[in-house]
Amino acid sequence: MLKREIRALYPKLRTELPQDILREKSLDISNQLLKLQVWDAEYFHIFLPISEKKEVDTSYIIPVLQGRDKHVIIPKVTRDGELSHFLLSDNTRLVKNKWNIPEPENGIQISETQIDVVFLPMLAFDREGYRVGYGKGFYDRFLEKCREDVIKIGLSFFGPVDRISDREMHDIPMDFCLTPDEIYSFSNSSR
Repeated sequence: MLKREIRALYPKLRTELPQDILREKSLDISNQLLKLQVWDAEYFHIFLPISEKKEVDTSYIIPVLQGRDKHVIIPKVTRDGELSHFLLSDNTRLVKNKWNIPEPENGIQISETQIDVVFLPMLAFDREGYRVGYGKGFYDRFLEKCREDVIKIGLSFFGPVDRISDREMHDIPMDFCLTPDEIYSFSNSSR
């Protein structure tokens, strides 16, 4: 399946999901996380969902991480189209950017090399662990700056497509993808 086909189809599939089903599926995805062996990690980077695009609601995952005394890191898009990363605290004030992404207004900045686990937003993924986002490349550029051993976990309401046929050299595969019904583990994972 081509990226442009995925970008046309999957937003429509999401819009067809009623809010109560979105909440239920998001909670199921957060429960899948409990089954992964990632709890030795300290720094967890998580996206905050664009509610208008019916993304996976990560507000169910954040308390799980905080309850285990993990450092929760959230992104902010910079003027030059890169991501900067901030520690989420009780004092963090969130504002929506031009894409309706909630972002920290300020806070303690964290280096990419400190991050142990990254949760990845997506529209869809394939059986080899490659994902399709909205096409801005924020996460591909961010992952290039992370340590080689960073654990990459996708979050998706839907199971995989067979193959994304127009992958590019800069596309980075995930280690895992959590869906409401299954945990997908990819061969590039040593965990």
